[in-house]
Amino acid sequence: MKFPHLALGLAALMAVSGPISAAMTAHQQEIANWRAARVERLSAPGGWLSLVGLHWLPEGTSQTLGNGPDNDIDLGRGPKRLGTLSWNEGKARFDVEKGVEASVAGEIAESFDLTPAADGSPVVVNFGTANFQVMERGDKHALRVKDSEAPTRLNFAGIAYFDIDPQWRIEARFEAYDEPRTIEVATVVGTLESYPNPGRIVFEKDGKTHSIEALVEEGEEQYFLIIADRSSGKETYGMARYLYAGPPKDGHIVVDFNKAYNPPCAFTAFATCPMPPPGNRLDLYVAAGEKYSAEAH
Repeated sequence: MKFPHLALGLAALMAVSGPISAAMTAHQQEIANWRAARVERLSAPGGWLSLVGLHWLPEGTSQTLGNGPDNDIDLGRGPKRLGTLSWNEGKARFDVEKGVEASVAGEIAESFDLTPAADGSPVVVNFGTANFQVMERGDKHALRVKDSEAPTRLNFAGIAYFDIDPQWRIEARFEAYDEPRTIEVATVVGTLESYPNPGRIVFEKDGKTHSIEALVEEGEEQYFLIIADRSSGKETYGMARYLYAGPPKDGHIVVDFNKAYNPPCAFTAFATCPMPPPGNRLDLYVAAGEKYSAEAH
C-alpha cells in the first residue's frame, strides 16, 4: 500500500510533537492534530476513500450481486456471483451464493438479515477486501460498496490546506429560533434530507455581518455547518465545505474555519453529499481550511 505524499504529511505533523511544537501556538497545534486525525479517518480501510459503488435498489425486487455484467448489480469486485439480495415485508435479506464466503462482524453464514441494529448501525457484509451495506436516503434504499484496495485510497496523495490563521477562528453569536424548525437539504444525488435547524450563527467579518444556518445531526452535540463561499470552485471544492461548531454557551459560539473540510464527494463519485441550504452561501472569501484541486483527485 502506497501513500507517498500522505506519509510525508503525517511525518511532518508527527514532527511537531518534538522541538518544532514549542514554536507553535496552542491553536496551531490543535489544528495540526485535527488535520492528522482527519486524514487518518479519511484514509482508513473503511474510510471515504474506500467507497467504490452506490447502487439504488428497487425495493421488493430480488437482485443478484457479483462481479460482472451477468449480475443485476455489478459490484466490480469479488466473485462472479456473490449472492442474491431480496426483500420481504420491506426488509432486505442477503443469501450468499453456494461455495462463496461472506461474513458479518467476523461471522460466516449462508444468509444475512440486513435490518439495521437497534442503534441504527448498518449490517456490513464483508467479502475479500470489499464490503457492502444497505443504506436509506429519504424514501429510497441503496447499496453502498467499499473496498480497502480502492485506487482512490491506494493512490491518495494527501490534502492541501490554507495556512493556519487564528483570524479565521471566529467568536460568533448563536441566535436560537423561537419555534423548532427543520430544513430540507438537497443532496448531490437528487434526494432530500431533513435536519433540525435550531438557530443560526451570526458573525462579523471584513466589515459585514454574515450568518450560517446551524443543522443538527443525530447523536452529535456540535452543529453541522454546510457552507459555500467566494473561494468555492476556485481554491476550494465547488459544491461546499463542511465544518462543526459549538455547542453554544450563553449565546456565544466559536466557528473555526481552519477546520472547514471537503465533503466525501470531493474524493469519490459514489457519495450522497448534502449541499448548502439557503442562507449558507457566504459573501466572503474563506481563505482557511482545506483546499481542493480537481487535478489532484
